[in-house]
Amino acid sequence: MKLPKGLVVSCQARADNPLHGAQFMGPMALAARDGGAIAIRANGPDDIAAVKTAGLPVIGIHKVFSESHPVYITPSIAAAEAIIAAGAEIVALDCTERPRDGEHPREIVRRIREELGAEVFADVSNFEEGLAAADWGAHYVATTLSGYTQASQPRPEAPDMALLERLAAQLTVPIVAEGRYNTPELVQQAFSVGAHAVVVGTMITNPREITRLFVRDGVPS
Repeated sequence: MKLPKGLVVSCQARADNPLHGAQFMGPMALAARDGGAIAIRANGPDDIAAVKTAGLPVIGIHKVFSESHPVYITPSIAAAEAIIAAGAEIVALDCTERPRDGEHPREIVRRIREELGAEVFADVSNFEEGLAAADWGAHYVATTLSGYTQASQPRPEAPDMALLERLAAQLTVPIVAEGRYNTPELVQQAFSVGAHAVVVGTMITNPREITRLFVRDGVPS
């Protein structure tokens, strides 16, 4: 197992973010490492190569957007190959049954394991998807997409702790909590109900959104 127990920091910045680019993600990963992170989640070959300098396991994703398909998190084996070549030891992909411009996730999981020799991190949105991903051979099952698919609406403001606890009770593979874990107390709660690791992104690595939160909730109008 390449992913030890602990906190994973997601080092990502979209194209409209001032911190977008590998030149920022590398130092961000170093800061996360120095703060105690046990792994980094990063998007795309360039950013993955940059965060490798932190010396931590990398959970790589490859966002490939399509106007005709809702799935964009590593939707094909070609997307997986590109991030493994950049240094990702663990490949995260959308393991929902939604349409995608690529192979069925069952096939992507199999080929990553058998042909590419990397570990598989399954992003799911509900309990049934988690069971299926584990059955396909995913090394980790994560609650990343809960609230972000039609099958898991409406999206609450809080993390889906119930899904996390249910998956942890049912499956033998490590369960990873991800999605709206924005306080240390929520992270602690996730571990208490069975999480092997917790992924936190925005509240650690997105100063623009953190600033907006402080302005919205802390500054008198």
